[in-house]
Amino acid sequence: MSRKTKVERLAEIHNEAITEFDNVQSALKDERLQCLNDRRFYSIAGAQWEGPLSDQFENKPKMEVNKIHLSVMRIINEYRNNRISVDFKSKTGTRDDKFADTCDGLYRSDENDSVADEAYDNAFEEAAAGGFGAWRLRAEYEDDEDPDDDRQRICFEPIFDADTSVFYDLQAKRQDKSDAKRCWVLTSMTPGAYKEEWGDDPASWPKTIQQLEFDWATPDVVFIAEYYVVEEAKETIHVWELLDGEEKRLTADEHEDQLEKLEAIGAQFVRTKKVSKKRIHKYIMSGSKILDDCGYIAGNCIPIIPVYGKRWFVDNVERCMGHVRLARDAQCLKNMQLSKLGEISALSTVEKPILTPEQIAGHQQMWRDDNIKNYPYLLINPITDPNGQEAISGPVAYTRVPQIPPAMAALLQITEDDMNDLLGNQQNGEQLQGNISTETAHLVQNRLDMQTFIYMSNFAKAMKRCGEVWLSMAKDVYIEEEREMDTLSEDGKSSSTTLMKPILHPESNEIVYLNDFAKAKMKVVTDVGPSSSTRRMATVRSLTNMLATAADPETQQVIGSMIMMNMEGEGVEEVRGFFRDKLIKMGVIQPNEEEQKKLAEEKANSKPSPQDQYFEAAAAKEQTEAVKNQVETIKEQAQADKIRAETQEILSKLDLDKLRAMVDVIEKLGPRVAPPQVQGSQIQEVQ
Repeated sequence: MSRKTKVERLAEIHNEAITEFDNVQSALKDERLQCLNDRRFYSIAGAQWEGPLSDQFENKPKMEVNKIHLSVMRIINEYRNNRISVDFKSKTGTRDDKFADTCDGLYRSDENDSVADEAYDNAFEEAAAGGFGAWRLRAEYEDDEDPDDDRQRICFEPIFDADTSVFYDLQAKRQDKSDAKRCWVLTSMTPGAYKEEWGDDPASWPKTIQQLEFDWATPDVVFIAEYYVVEEAKETIHVWELLDGEEKRLTADEHEDQLEKLEAIGAQFVRTKKVSKKRIHKYIMSGSKILDDCGYIAGNCIPIIPVYGKRWFVDNVERCMGHVRLARDAQCLKNMQLSKLGEISALSTVEKPILTPEQIAGHQQMWRDDNIKNYPYLLINPITDPNGQEAISGPVAYTRVPQIPPAMAALLQITEDDMNDLLGNQQNGEQLQGNISTETAHLVQNRLDMQTFIYMSNFAKAMKRCGEVWLSMAKDVYIEEEREMDTLSEDGKSSSTTLMKPILHPESNEIVYLNDFAKAKMKVVTDVGPSSSTRRMATVRSLTNMLATAADPETQQVIGSMIMMNMEGEGVEEVRGFFRDKLIKMGVIQPNEEEQKKLAEEKANSKPSPQDQYFEAAAAKEQTEAVKNQVETIKEQAQADKIRAETQEILSKLDLDKLRAMVDVIEKLGPRVAPPQVQGSQIQEVQ
């Protein structure tokens, strides 16, 4: 069988991609169109009158009192005041704990360099209002102008109008789309710009493209798409146990090459393991062909991060919506009522007389100017009766003052209540009332926060996925040995770290690398809470209350230092640093590596103070006295031992004299008997 050419292979990939995308877009078109209309409804002036309602109110006032916009902005402000951050944790502990902090610093630095807040804010706003948003991660060269610099950084980019531009395959059910196999990101261009950039004329596209439900090209717009495909391959790993107990893992090719060597050295085969490896292939495609085969990109995850407002599956179709959807009808009804009320109010409130032309003839100017000159009276002409006689007659009738229908007044109040209920009555939390405790105010605010918590929770899931994608890309991007990189602390302080730094392991005497992404096992967690500045303010309030109840002077000093260390304001950065150093020296705060080095240098270079010198001299004197006392004690002990020895000698002599006296007495009193058994020299003396 002949091998396919590159053109044939790309044509086959394009045919499969465009067919599947048409199915995906057809299934999600209605849902995504509602998301787009919701975003238009709350954000664009006049969009609340789009559709059949506009035809009904043609040539009539069309008022808009956009209460939905204010409600959506409250949710967005709540998010911006409570940013969601990514935190890396070690799966294995030990030395990876420090590398987790390094990952946090590198991630924050990448966010800061690529202005990731713009991508986050746009995605959250689109999700909270319409129901769906997204952003992307991309690896870019650190210096595009240097041909010798191949170092890359990971940047965060917004995706605008994600509800009409980002689509995943229909088999992806997870909310973070970690199970997706394909992804399309559409971009619109003018036909002229498309032809200039890609050298392709949309007019020459095959007619079969026009039969698709999605129109890739119109007279005004041409669409191109970034097409991401997950390519997964299964691989068998052979595990052998060496003589020293260490396991050696080999791929199929490595196993075939080293099989004889392993058997020769006495290694034992343990097991095989099936593993899967994923790679992401990226293409640029239009409606007619694959424009560019970008090859494999960094990481093993599709670098498109979706975020949902509210999400569920109904009839096996993914549904989503934001804060606008349920309140649209109530907002339209309110606009209709206010428009009608405005129209009624614009009509004259003065009852005007209705006269015949005969009565007003000759006096038209007077009647016309009455509203300005305020005449004391107005003139009319007499009319002729059927008999030809002049007759005095007043106005035929009067116009009626317009009145508001009672039903409209009642409906206005009902509509207002319905809108407040649908939007969560958030305005109640903004009305500060007196004579309520702080705890009550917090309970009210917590109840309002629960109405927006679903948006924060879903965004936290997206942020967690973003951290996972970043980590997978970092393993392919941050691979240079001893590469110096900027990091950023949680409070915004810049520092640096060295990746792949070689050191000698103290136990194995082997070269190991610090800050190695390939070896580290990390997990990603997210933190939903107030911003660093807000948390510091809350900490200062709590510590201030504690300071009033602390009685111990040392405790007061610690609390006071912590208050100063958490203060916010202009020019307090150095003050915070001073009190942090103070707490470190007191042993309250554990120093980081940089602070430990600083303390060691200060200790090595500093001279002892007079007080320290006094205490050192006093300690030396006490030590000398202790040694002297120990010598005296040893001398006294020796003297005591000498006296004890002399005493024993005297006692032994006394015993010998007594024994001799007994022998003499026995010899005098009776026959000779055997002397008592004694030891040593005593026996000889007795005999």
